Amino acid sequence: MTVIEKILASHAGKAKVQPGDIVNVEIDCRAARDFGGANVVEHLLANNLPVENVDKTIFTFDCNPGGSDQKYAANQHFCRRFAREKGIKVYDINLGIGTHIAIDSGLAYPGSTFLSTDSHANIMGAIGAFGQGMGDQDIAAAWANGKVWFKVPESVKLNFVGKLSSNVTAKDFVLNLLHIFGSNKLLAKSVELYGECIDSMTLDERITISSMATEMGAIILLFTPNKQLLKELESKTGKQYSIVEASKEAKYAQVLDIDVTSFEPLVALPGHPHNTEPVQLNKGIKIDSAFIGSCTNGRMKDLRAAAAVLKGKKVAEGVVLKIVPSTDAIWKQAMDEGLIQIFKDAGALVSNAGCAGCAAGQIGQNGPEEVTVSTGNRNFEGKQGKGKVYLASPTTVAASAVAGYITAPHIEHLPLVQQEVKTKAFAGKAEETKEDSQKPTFVKGRIWLINQDDIDTDMIFHNRYLTITKVEEMGQYAFDNLKGYEHFAKEAKAGDIIVTGKNFGSGSSRQQAVDCFVALGVSCLLAESFGAIYERNAINAAFPILTYTSEQLKELQLENKDEISIDFITGEVRNLTKNKSTRIRPFFDVQNEIYQKGGLLG
Repeated sequence: MTVIEKILASHAGKAKVQPGDIVNVEIDCRAARDFGGANVVEHLLANNLPVENVDKTIFTFDCNPGGSDQKYAANQHFCRRFAREKGIKVYDINLGIGTHIAIDSGLAYPGSTFLSTDSHANIMGAIGAFGQGMGDQDIAAAWANGKVWFKVPESVKLNFVGKLSSNVTAKDFVLNLLHIFGSNKLLAKSVELYGECIDSMTLDERITISSMATEMGAIILLFTPNKQLLKELESKTGKQYSIVEASKEAKYAQVLDIDVTSFEPLVALPGHPHNTEPVQLNKGIKIDSAFIGSCTNGRMKDLRAAAAVLKGKKVAEGVVLKIVPSTDAIWKQAMDEGLIQIFKDAGALVSNAGCAGCAAGQIGQNGPEEVTVSTGNRNFEGKQGKGKVYLASPTTVAASAVAGYITAPHIEHLPLVQQEVKTKAFAGKAEETKEDSQKPTFVKGRIWLINQDDIDTDMIFHNRYLTITKVEEMGQYAFDNLKGYEHFAKEAKAGDIIVTGKNFGSGSSRQQAVDCFVALGVSCLLAESFGAIYERNAINAAFPILTYTSEQLKELQLENKDEISIDFITGEVRNLTKNKSTRIRPFFDVQNEIYQKGGLLG
């Protein structure tokens, strides 16, 4: 078996699993964050569900540590009260990013399983563990049962050959992977990384790379720990670990050799992490702000690299530089090493540990027309405010902050001439009793034909609305961040059907990106493929989703507002307007079972 197959088999009580198997997986650590946590608690209370094992259950408050938004503050307080009542550990606002805390404290470890409402929980691939971000229903089920179902993914093996250039950082490495594979060529795959350059990577570098698996559409980017990494983990936790390695006879969907000698420092252009270009081609683009931190680049190695560029220099006039370590322990170490002083002397704002620039609440947002260069893992439109965001390595961001425009230390010597470059009580029962009635498996309605690929969750349901926990309030915000469809919620009618392209729902783990359509009464959503977390969330919410092939879609000759019918069980789709029909992939048995129950927690 491959690495992920071995981990899933051992946690499902199976001797062997293979791609396509659906198994119930024991979860070693189950986390909920400060925005998803309130929804998780709501599910538990509404369905009279217990917490199966408080010792394996945690809250992490890292998205908005300051509680600067009233709804965030209310949700955090709501979760703290629940935690006190149940005896659940809270890693509170002073401690930093939950996934990093889990690695550094041994909550996650090689060969273990970890779930969080954080869509970047697959960062655990850095230590050879299985981590997944899931929606709040999945997390509630894991808290109540200790297990969740999971479909064993196909595995891809990447062998990296050659030596990396000295100016190529771990962030540049993963941006080069995004350049090669885009956002969906590795969709729903578990990816194992091998090679001499991989073996030499530190824990911090592996974390940077694994943290962007979600942006590639992959289930996880998995490193096999070596002795050096085990030693580092053991020194942090005081525990001994063994590793899970792929069998020599393991079968992979693909095995690819990649020459790293061609890798170079890149930036991701605003809007999409996979839309990358060399830093050199973007040199001179004026910036207004810069951010160093996030779960991708808030480690000691990242801060040291930034400090080496900033030492003795000043941030350019008119540019704001924000630096946020990923954990409080890293913050303290940076202070002990003198890095905080370097940052402050350069004119940077240094915040307490947390997600910061990725979750706009902690250190603010960028405004309309503002250009930001960031070490974050996402730059979806509207993700960090109303401005434009370029993604880059810590050294590129630091150099750009000093210059006032995009540049990097390997391109030019710094400094240059600096100038302004223009709560409710815990009820024990659900308010309503769900009725036992067969749900319809045949629907018809008019279609919204949205011919776009890679529609991400910020386009579907923007993160500024994530504090909303009531489904009935979510519909009004559906697609209000998708250009051309800002008025979708006002124009949609109950029974409408959405037909769209590849990788629909990429990005965040937010359940609201499904529930907003449920609230509007959308009867079904067809796509060529879905983001892995989005697919789970839709199935778990009993929201009908189906996939088609491009050839099948051509047979239907669809146009916007055509009326179609869909049979979920047979897969038959008819264009009633043009009298055309085809058969697409029908419901899976498990999907129909959850649908008929009214949802995973029904």
